[in-house]
Amino acid sequence: MPATAVQRTLTTGLPQDPIKHPAAFLAHRLTTLLPPPLPTAPPIAAAVPRPHPLQTCDGCDRAFRAARPGRCRDCRTGERKAA
Repeated sequence: MPATAVQRTLTTGLPQDPIKHPAAFLAHRLTTLLPPPLPTAPPIAAAVPRPHPLQTCDGCDRAFRAARPGRCRDCRTGERKAA
């Protein structure tokens, strides 16, 4: 909550008569007149899918991301060209 909102809540519409219990007056204004805090947003990390783990290529030992072990893209395309 910005400080200007708190300042505006505490100083707007002050009574003309002297305040007998300033602490109670401030407590009432802060609990009654300020808006409730906004709900917290869900963590962003939970919404983002995790990448596949790093695997080592069976053909050239290059690291690549895949769901399960096997060959990297270069080794797989080399097999197709040789066939």
